[in-house]
Amino acid sequence: MRKFDTKVQYLKYKVLREVARRAWDGLTPEEVLDIPKVIVPGKVPTMRCCVYKERAILGERVKLAMGGDRNSQNIIQVIDIACDECPAAGYEVTGNCRGCLAHRCEDVCKRQAISFDHNHVAHIDKTKCVECGQCSKVCPFGAIVNRKRPCQNACKVKAIDISPEGAAAINDDKCIQCGACVYQCPFGAISDRSFITDVIDIINKSEGNTAYKVYAIVAPAFSSQFSHAKVGQAITGLKQLGFHTVIEAALGADMVSMSESRELVEKGVLTSSCCPAFVRYIKTAFPALEPFVSHNLSPMAALAKYIKSTDPTAKVIFVGPCTAKKAERELDGVKDLIDGVLTFEELQALFDSKDMEISELPEDVLDNASYFGRIFARSGGLSEAVAQALKEQNIDFEAKPVVCSGIEECRMALLKLSKNPKLLGGNFIEGMACLGGCINGAGCLTHGEKNKAEVDKYGREAMEKTISDAVSILQ
Repeated sequence: MRKFDTKVQYLKYKVLREVARRAWDGLTPEEVLDIPKVIVPGKVPTMRCCVYKERAILGERVKLAMGGDRNSQNIIQVIDIACDECPAAGYEVTGNCRGCLAHRCEDVCKRQAISFDHNHVAHIDKTKCVECGQCSKVCPFGAIVNRKRPCQNACKVKAIDISPEGAAAINDDKCIQCGACVYQCPFGAISDRSFITDVIDIINKSEGNTAYKVYAIVAPAFSSQFSHAKVGQAITGLKQLGFHTVIEAALGADMVSMSESRELVEKGVLTSSCCPAFVRYIKTAFPALEPFVSHNLSPMAALAKYIKSTDPTAKVIFVGPCTAKKAERELDGVKDLIDGVLTFEELQALFDSKDMEISELPEDVLDNASYFGRIFARSGGLSEAVAQALKEQNIDFEAKPVVCSGIEECRMALLKLSKNPKLLGGNFIEGMACLGGCINGAGCLTHGEKNKAEVDKYGREAMEKTISDAVSILQ
């Protein structure tokens, strides 16, 4: 296995790669149906109980790789037939139950969901239990535990329910499309919809066509992902795929830090708008706080807007670590700027669909942004950039950032802001839905602390040492 953290990621990649291989020449229905047999060619199953179920699940993965349900507003989807291996979630009695006489668990249960067998061992009636957890709290032996599925543990906004059939079910009204459940599901039963075939179609139609050029905007977390090759080699690979120009999203980050710092001064208290999952969380869970959200476009959209102002015919594809960016792309004010979104997983599939070994390619140059733009990829980077932007613009205002790594920290900061801004202990909430920031997005090839070091190193290599120097090229 190469380049991935888990075998689930590798399986998803193999489907994307096979779809992409065929899409370059135009997918036929026969080729689509053949993909599961290509991945599982024999009659011996490699992951499931039988080869037929395995191929059926792969068929659903192929559909998601080709865009999935185009009428669905949610990028994150559940493959129902793959979601049948996890135990039932909820409170249950373990072997630690000693059959005591106190029966505190029974006394505290208002739903009469607890009964006892002839050995006085407790049992929970799932049809009556509302999972309040009171029985677990009073058990003197700690014998009642809450069994949560990995996807439910991963989802910090409680957007995952269990359907009557026992499969995971996503509450679209709560889901922020961060993809945490996608990465944590050990059976690969939850996945993000891919638009890799749309991107291939855009590239194919640009070849030999002077009507438009295809631009790739690459997120700064890019520097930590293709560890088997150098950044410059990956840039060459993008151009060999058919992208006319590759630009750092970090340049858009430099643009945003300048304008966001001014907005902070104007409003006095501000929350960042760079992470689409964080912004959606505010809108769904703290709608009263929407006035505090920065009105700036994200770096992705801000840079795309600039590109299209200079080249109105341009097609712009964002390449990054984030599933929520696919949802951001559908928003009013953004969908006319971004023509497609790829994750790093999907980009690797594109490279390999062309049998391209990027570690063997010559190095190209990518040097559009400052150190501060590049460190947007990790938690705390945006706050550093905003402080630097205030300094460079000679604005006498002290930024007091509250850096939130992950939705749980975001929730605590937003709760304080909602009660009283003075409780916040700062004036600028930097919200990142993923722990550690974009470097641990669901669409990354690899996750971990080492990614932060790689991003910081990449930032220090920036030719432009100030934000002002970086954005000056846009004027």
